[in-house]
Amino acid sequence: MPDPIPANPAVTDHPAAPADHGAPVVSAPPAPGLWRAVAEIERHVAADGWGVQQPRLFAFIRTADALRRDPGLADRLPPAVLQEARADDDHLTAVEQEGLPSADGLDELLGRLAWPPGVDGAGLVVERLLVPPDAEAEVRAATASADEATRARALAEHPAAEDVRIAVGVLRRGGSECAVRSRSNDSDGEVRTGTDLVPGLISALTATLE
Repeated sequence: MPDPIPANPAVTDHPAAPADHGAPVVSAPPAPGLWRAVAEIERHVAADGWGVQQPRLFAFIRTADALRRDPGLADRLPPAVLQEARADDDHLTAVEQEGLPSADGLDELLGRLAWPPGVDGAGLVVERLLVPPDAEAEVRAATASADEATRARALAEHPAAEDVRIAVGVLRRGGSECAVRSRSNDSDGEVRTGTDLVPGLISALTATLE
């Protein structure tokens, strides 16, 4: 994945909205540039396999603007990407962020981030364990007297529990895209997409651009 521009977020104090990891709902992607960037970062992280516990954060830069600022970037981009960028003024280049600040959970991390003006959007990829509501209620009833660690293990071991990878992208000017891959259907053709599959994550990530 090209990494032409350092685009590290600053740390701020604005709050993040709580994440919503409910069952995803499929919808058609209306923003091809953003949809393509979200699909790219999801596949990029998927190449590392499952069990990646840390969130992966990306800056989205309009490739046309990046080429205007740095004409030499054209020599560093793969030819296919350069061709796409020249054909689509809204083409986005994803820049993965390293050295994220430590935080107690994803909400706190996103609540402390803000991007510089040159960043046009942001992307996030996380792994989550989804448990259907009836299965969760069953486990909570069976572990009513147990501590949270025991309950978490029981939820993770439930036959209906499902590992999923969630990729979310948002633009500063507005718009969002999501991609969800389940471990039981681990192929590019089975990735579910939509604009509002995880509203809580979309809100929290959008807040980092404000």
